[in-house]
Amino acid sequence: MVDTIKTKQEFTDALAHEGLVVVDFFATWCGPCKMIAPLLDKFSKEYATAKFIKVDVDEFGEIAQEYEISSMPTVLFLKGGKVVTKVIAMNLISTDDERV
Repeated sequence: MVDTIKTKQEFTDALAHEGLVVVDFFATWCGPCKMIAPLLDKFSKEYATAKFIKVDVDEFGEIAQEYEISSMPTVLFLKGGKVVTKVIAMNLISTDDERV
C-alpha cells in the first residue's frame, strides 16, 4: 500500500520507519506520475517490509525543495532518513516492462 502524505508530520513519521522508505514525489497534473502509480502499488505489495509513500510537490514544495526534486515523477529510496538512491521514474517506464 502506498500512503499519500497529508501533513509534514506524516512525512517525518514515515522517515522514522526502520527499514527502507520509498518516496514517490508526484503532482496530480503529471501524466507520467499516473503511469507509474500502479507499478509502485505493485512493488508496495511485493516488498511489504518497505514503507511506500507519495508526496504531492504542489502541496509540499518545501519537502520537494529539501530533497532537490526538479522533475516528476522522482522516487527516492531512504534508509535511516538518508537518501540511498534517487530515480527519475521516467527511466522505469517502458512499453514492454523490460526495465522493471
